[in-house]
Amino acid sequence: MSASSHSGISSIFPIAIFVQGSDQQTLSLNHTPYTVGRKVDRDLVIADPRVSREHASIVSENGEFFVVDLGSKHGTFVNGVKVERQKLQRNDRLEFGAPDIAYLIFHPLHTTSSNTAREFLSQISGIQIAPEASDLEKLTLFMDAARKLNTIGVLDEILVTLLDATLKLTRGERGYIFLRDTAGNLTLAAGRNSKGEPLLDDTTISRSVLDGALTANSEYLVTDTSQDMQVKERQSVVAFDLRTVICMPLRKPIVQTSRDGQPAGTEVIGALYVDSRFASRDITSVSQDILRAIATEAAQLIENARLVQAEESGRRYQQELSIAASIQQRLLAVTLPEVPFARVNGRNLSCKEIGGDFFEAVNTPEGLAVVLADVSGKGVSAALLASILQGMVYSQLISGMPLTEIVAAVNRFFTYKHIGEKYATMLITRLRPDGDLEYVNCGHVPPVWICGGEVLRPSHGNLPVGLIADATYSSDRCQLRPGDRMILVTDGVTEAENARGDMFDSARLETVAAKSQSMEDVFAAVADFCGGTPLNDDCTVVELAYTGG
Repeated sequence: MSASSHSGISSIFPIAIFVQGSDQQTLSLNHTPYTVGRKVDRDLVIADPRVSREHASIVSENGEFFVVDLGSKHGTFVNGVKVERQKLQRNDRLEFGAPDIAYLIFHPLHTTSSNTAREFLSQISGIQIAPEASDLEKLTLFMDAARKLNTIGVLDEILVTLLDATLKLTRGERGYIFLRDTAGNLTLAAGRNSKGEPLLDDTTISRSVLDGALTANSEYLVTDTSQDMQVKERQSVVAFDLRTVICMPLRKPIVQTSRDGQPAGTEVIGALYVDSRFASRDITSVSQDILRAIATEAAQLIENARLVQAEESGRRYQQELSIAASIQQRLLAVTLPEVPFARVNGRNLSCKEIGGDFFEAVNTPEGLAVVLADVSGKGVSAALLASILQGMVYSQLISGMPLTEIVAAVNRFFTYKHIGEKYATMLITRLRPDGDLEYVNCGHVPPVWICGGEVLRPSHGNLPVGLIADATYSSDRCQLRPGDRMILVTDGVTEAENARGDMFDSARLETVAAKSQSMEDVFAAVADFCGGTPLNDDCTVVELAYTGG
């Protein structure tokens, strides 16, 4: 996904929840137009033949967002209705090509500056509610506050302000908000008393009321515990002399929606708890509907704040990945040597920002050395090990170390350091001026040797490096003639898949290699075969041609 920004768009971008089968991910619509299609260069790639290569785009105009169909064959749909261009509203369901492929849920986020947020929080903290205020006036006050808070996105401040507003409405003594963490455990997120002081201790609340309300997923409201026989039996209520207890579950709509665009259900994300040592007639004047509205609005505000935080965290992560990718590109950059008897060329295509493939070419006194390696896994850990591995191999090649000793040294490093489950496949070759080519294959895809009109696959092999500490490695040799070529690839090439799940495989590689004029023909053949399906692994191709001087 592109992480670039675009002028005219707020610093907090809208998001879309992308649902495909059981998988769900949050996408940041952080530039416009945001493109959708089967083509691999789209911002959102949907690998299905019913999705056109350039299917649709989401564009921003004057702060509003529209989905625009780009002349797709099977159409673009919003909430089940086929559209050419449609303004997007919160929770709109977007589908491309067919309803059973995947869908997007549009979720706009809005924010103001931190200074504006604090100014509003300062203003609302001074609001006084007249004793004679009606339920409607109280509800209007809270909803006004909620709508303004919905533009903030600072979770801690939102929670505190919610508690202040709720305590003013109910005239309770204490208020708490509890939220479920990622493990589902209930934790204290914020606490305040009627004096506006923070409360950090929740040991004197009615835990049985809190647990009961969440377990039953229902509101709990008692304004005079002395008159309620069932409440009298709750030890915590009696022990802490609580006369008024309110507990409202915080529910958010489940993101996956039904076909009519309505939420499929709700999920309890926490609870709003208020209590007092005094029976309160004021609380009875606040109807249960208003308290339910408070809890519903609170859940939405909390969820929005979490989404904003996730957006910011995701942006920072993307920035870090971009920096890491830039560093890796510089570390893995290859200056291809020029020798009178051969030519070499290579290119890497990562499926993520950073990857675990690398190649290197070094002119040594013994000949032209070429190495291609693929560290298991993807992402940051694989990229880090690939950079270390390249540095080790490069320095050992320069020193003139035999190929088998280089491989053994790398294996000792991997196994000695106990780097999780990581290992690497590697193919290292050295071509002499007379055409003698020595190679060591460590679990790697066998090279394709184009010898005259014949395609050969040198099959000698060893274990990958990093699997067994005391593994031994041996080499084999080929005698190249002028005009012969060696095509070296990582398994991201042979295992590249199209929309049907078919692999490019070795047979297609051999056919393309035999007819190719350069390594770019291999990349073109893979791209044509995949037809827009995103790569699931890094692809690297190196071509070594023997000219004979």
